[in-house]
Amino acid sequence: MSDTQQPHPLRDTLRSHTFASLEPGPRLIVLGGVHGDEVCGTAGIERTLAELDSGALTLLRGRLTLVPVANPLARRLMRREGERNLNRLFQPTPAGEQPADYEARITDLLCPLLDAHDVLLDLHSFQSAGDAFAMIGPRDNRGTLEPFARAFEEGQLALHLGTSRVVEGWLDIYAAGLAQRAGGKPADDRAIAFGWGTNEYMRSRGGYGVTLECGQHQDPAAPEVAHRAILAALRLLGMIAVEPQTQPQEPPALLRLVSVTDRDGEGDRFVREWATFDPVSRGEPIGLRADGRVLAAERDGFIVFPNSTALPGTEWFYFAVASERDLRRPAA
Repeated sequence: MSDTQQPHPLRDTLRSHTFASLEPGPRLIVLGGVHGDEVCGTAGIERTLAELDSGALTLLRGRLTLVPVANPLARRLMRREGERNLNRLFQPTPAGEQPADYEARITDLLCPLLDAHDVLLDLHSFQSAGDAFAMIGPRDNRGTLEPFARAFEEGQLALHLGTSRVVEGWLDIYAAGLAQRAGGKPADDRAIAFGWGTNEYMRSRGGYGVTLECGQHQDPAAPEVAHRAILAALRLLGMIAVEPQTQPQEPPALLRLVSVTDRDGEGDRFVREWATFDPVSRGEPIGLRADGRVLAAERDGFIVFPNSTALPGTEWFYFAVASERDLRRPAA
C-alpha cells in the first residue's frame, strides 16, 4: 500500500471536539480509543457528538471536550497498542528531551487537554467476558504513591455511571506487582510512573477521573453503556438537563484489588475459561503452572481481567475482594 493510502504514524491527527457554554461550570473531558481495539468508547462519543451538533443535546454550563480516538495508530492497526501501551507512563516528555515513541507524542498532545479540565471519563473495554464496571483511584491520603483529596467526588461519579460494580486499588496493586517481580524489592519511582495512566495523571493535576470498562470488546451493548455513561456524567455535573428518576438505582458493589498474578510461561493455563468477576472460594483452583503446580485462591474473592493470552512475565489475572468502603458518604 502506498504512503498516500496508508498514513505514516507521525502524520496521524489527534481529533478532539470542545463545547463551551457561556455559563461557567465544570470542565469534563471524555476519552475513547486509548487502546485501539476498544471501539465502544469511540461509538459512544460519536453518538454524543451527533446529539450536540444536531441540538438534541444542549450544554447548559461548563466545558466538554470529547476525544473519540486517543490513539490513532493503535486504531488503524486495530490492536491494543501502537508502539506501546498509551495508558502507561502517561506523563509529558521532560523539557529538553525528544518523545521516545509514538505514544509519547500522543501523550504530549493529550496532557495539555487534561490540564484544562477538572474531570476525566476514560472509556475502555476488556478482553475476557464480563459485565461493565467502573474503576476509581485511592481514598484521600497524603502518601507518596498517589496523594489525593477528591475521593468523594470521584466516587460519586463512579456511582452514577450505571454499572453494577466499582473497583478500587489499581496503582497500589501495580506497585505491589513490581515489587513481586523484583523479589520483594520496592520499585523505583520511574517503574511506578510506568503504571500511570490517564486517571493517575488527572489526579496528579488536581482533578479526578474514572475509567469505565464498558464490557467485552465485541459486546454489542458496550457502545450503549459508553453513551449512557457520558450522559450520566454530564447530568451529575449539572452540564445538561436532568431527566426525572423513574425508580431508585441500587448502589453498585465495591471491590478492592488485592493482588496480581503474572503468567510465567507459555505452559501456564487456567483450569477453565474465567470471566471478569467470576467468584472463587478459598482453595479453589484458578490455574496451573507449566510444571503442574496448582494456583488456588488464598481467600474468597473474584477474578478480574483474566487474560489467557497474556505474554510470559505480564499480568495473567487480578484478584479482588469485597471492600468495606461506602462511596455514598465522605470519609470521616
